[in-house]
Amino acid sequence: MTTPYDHLFQAIEQGDLKSGDRLLETDLAQRFGVSRTPIREAIRKLEADGIVVHQPRVGAVVRTLGQQEIVELYEMRIVLETTAAAMAAKHASDAEIRTLTVLNADMADAHADPIKVAQLNRKFHRCIMDAARNQFLSHSYKALSHALILLGKTTLETSARVETVVQQHTKIIDALGAGDQDGASTAMRRHMETSLDHRLQALHIAS
Repeated sequence: MTTPYDHLFQAIEQGDLKSGDRLLETDLAQRFGVSRTPIREAIRKLEADGIVVHQPRVGAVVRTLGQQEIVELYEMRIVLETTAAAMAAKHASDAEIRTLTVLNADMADAHADPIKVAQLNRKFHRCIMDAARNQFLSHSYKALSHALILLGKTTLETSARVETVVQQHTKIIDALGAGDQDGASTAMRRHMETSLDHRLQALHIAS
C-alpha cells in the first residue's frame, strides 16, 4: 500500500515537487485524497530524512542543495559505490550479473524516456549495492539515497548521455563478471566522476 510519505517522496524524486517548493498540508491532502494528519506525519518524516526543511514564516519546503553540497554528496557516493563495486566483484552471483546486463540493455532501449531510464539506473546501482553483501554499506547507501532525490531532474535526458552511461555500465559489468575488484572499483569511480561533471554542468546551465 502506497503511503502519503511514499507519494511525497515520489513527487520529489520525479520533480513534481521541486527544491524550494512549499509543502502545504491542505493542498497535499486534497491532491492525494487523504486527511491532513498523515500528510503532516509524512512531512515530519521527510524532515527527519533531511529532504524537507522548515523556514521561518514560510513553513515546510523541499530542501535545496548548493553546489558545494552536491559535490560533497557525490564524493560520499563515490566512496560508497566504488567500495560496493569492489565487494560485488567478489560476491556477485551469475544471476545478479545477468540482471545488471538486462537492466543496462533496458536503459539503452528506453533512451527516449528520461524518467524510465532514471528508474532503471537506480535499480542498476541498487543491484550492485545488494551484490556487495554488506548490510552496513547498504544502510549507509540507503541514507545517502534520500539526499540524492534532492538533485532534481535526471541528467539522463539525451540519447548521447544515455549511451555514455550504458557504455560505462558495461565496463563495470565486465569487471564484476571477471571478479576484478580493482577494475570494478576503477570503472565505478570513472562513472561517478562523469555523473558529477554532468550534474554540475546542468546546475550552471540552470543558473
